[in-house]
Amino acid sequence: MICLLLLSIACTVKPTSNIKSESSKYSKQVKKIVMRDSVQLNTEIFIPLNAKVKLPILLTRTPYGLRHNTNGLHSALNSSYKELADDKYIFVFQDIRGRYSSDGEFSMLRTPVSKDANANIDEATDTYDTIEWLLKNIDGHNGKVGILGISYGGWLTAIALTDLHPAVKAISPQASPSDMYMGDDFYHNGAFRLSPSFGYAAMMERSKENFPFDFGDEDVYDFYLNLGPLSNANKKHFFDKVPTWNNFMEHSNYDSFWKEKEVTHYLEDVSVPALNVAGWWDAEDFYGPMKIYQKLEKNDQTNINRLVVGPWRHGGWARGKGDSLWAIGFGSNTSEYYRSNIQAPWFSHYLKGNNSQNFPEAHVFITGLNQWESFKTWPPLSETNPTNFYFHTDNSITVNIPVDKEGAESLSYISDPNNPVPYSKRPIKGFWQGAQAMWKVEDQRFIDNREDVLTWVTKPLEGGIEIAGEIILNLFASTTGTDADWIVKLIDVYPEDSSDLNMANYQLMIADEVMRSKFKDSFSEPKPLVPDEINHFKISLGTRAHKFKKGHRIMVKIHSTWFPLIDRNPQNFINIPTATKNDYVVATQSIFLSKSKATYIQLPVIQKEENNDE
Repeated sequence: MICLLLLSIACTVKPTSNIKSESSKYSKQVKKIVMRDSVQLNTEIFIPLNAKVKLPILLTRTPYGLRHNTNGLHSALNSSYKELADDKYIFVFQDIRGRYSSDGEFSMLRTPVSKDANANIDEATDTYDTIEWLLKNIDGHNGKVGILGISYGGWLTAIALTDLHPAVKAISPQASPSDMYMGDDFYHNGAFRLSPSFGYAAMMERSKENFPFDFGDEDVYDFYLNLGPLSNANKKHFFDKVPTWNNFMEHSNYDSFWKEKEVTHYLEDVSVPALNVAGWWDAEDFYGPMKIYQKLEKNDQTNINRLVVGPWRHGGWARGKGDSLWAIGFGSNTSEYYRSNIQAPWFSHYLKGNNSQNFPEAHVFITGLNQWESFKTWPPLSETNPTNFYFHTDNSITVNIPVDKEGAESLSYISDPNNPVPYSKRPIKGFWQGAQAMWKVEDQRFIDNREDVLTWVTKPLEGGIEIAGEIILNLFASTTGTDADWIVKLIDVYPEDSSDLNMANYQLMIADEVMRSKFKDSFSEPKPLVPDEINHFKISLGTRAHKFKKGHRIMVKIHSTWFPLIDRNPQNFINIPTATKNDYVVATQSIFLSKSKATYIQLPVIQKEENNDE
């Protein structure tokens, strides 16, 4: 642990005020807490009045600003933290350095001190210094601190483990990115997530406050297509003034820049209880919380690491009832359940000594079945049977391996980077706004008429199939180009005679992923494909828990563009940030379906009697 440099810590104090919420009365203190390098961080402290016992501190740090109601109460205390507020804590909210009302320079996902020889501060040291000041200067606490946050706030929670203050007795990293290259916000398996990365960098680094890029009323599909090659972003919009965008362009391979920011590299010998939270349809950070959980689990010697996964979009557990996601109903208020029955008891147990009940190792919501289940491990390898579902030339999926016969042993399509498959129904407006924020649960029939999308589907299931664990596609494919992207979607097709007419034949995406071919053997040292040579790609779609009910069908779609979610692959081996318009070529992609080169999806099927039922 890095030693805290003892400084003469000063603070700027605004007048204390009493604020009434629906559940509590607080004193509010606004302070500028000085870090070890003299930078002052804006911090708001809410202390319940008339508390009968000393209370723990709950700390949330954020780059997104502190939100309030008209009375100055932090908005979380009457919404996402309401159940925690009912239990009474000392709540602390802080702008991280360089953002909103805090001083200093903002650095996106600041590299930890241990990997930056020129630095003596990072987000972990700022967290440490903040906690040290709170313990010495705030009255009425019991000496115990919890840290929690979502998304970037989840990353700030996880990275605090690299220099953890001894007063921290519980953490909850929620939707935290872990590896921004391998599977979180910016890249997936070497494929650049264009629209999220462009929009996020523009929002975060052109001002100390959120300053979204103005797309006007233009369909962003057209905006990014008209942008042309990635190099035009600086020429037309950023002018080399957005540091993170420059990093995207300079580090398109998995190099030391990305590896030094990968959180789990630093999570060794951690001994603080951790509640890891993820959402099945999180479009930004699903990979991260699962990987953080797995790394903490590897080092968990005292059984204090836990996982919760529900049927949510990014951060959906912290708002609303959680009874549905767009057209998909869940039969219960899953978000309210999580906040009342999991999150609140967790912190009460570890920070107050209450609620001695056992917390399940993995508390997982089974979509389709629409119920919570507990697992002793995640993924539950001992409870599942990896089952291969093979693709056939008649576009069917069966458990039978293809039988070689005369005729075609592959299916092909033409992929044109100048006419890419959209990731959402058009028009697509703004940066992750409106209906497009729900694209993961959008009915996939909107691309059924495209000739550059291949689809396979089972017959209606005679009995339900429940899966829990990792989904893997074994793909045999070739291209006439020297690089190619493979987008894979696992889909639950609702029956034509569904009791809900709005869901008849609905194609609900259960899992999805992209793989950029040139990184097949190494993400650090890409290699060109040999045109028309058949390659074997093993693509993980991550873990999932879902019930394909009786009468439903299992579908898989594969295509090679996914725009503008993923940047256009020129389909020509090249460093894409330096590609020119002429580098983008049309290619023919072929998926092989023979006995010796069988393409199939492996599903982790739970062996239960009810799998024969609905």
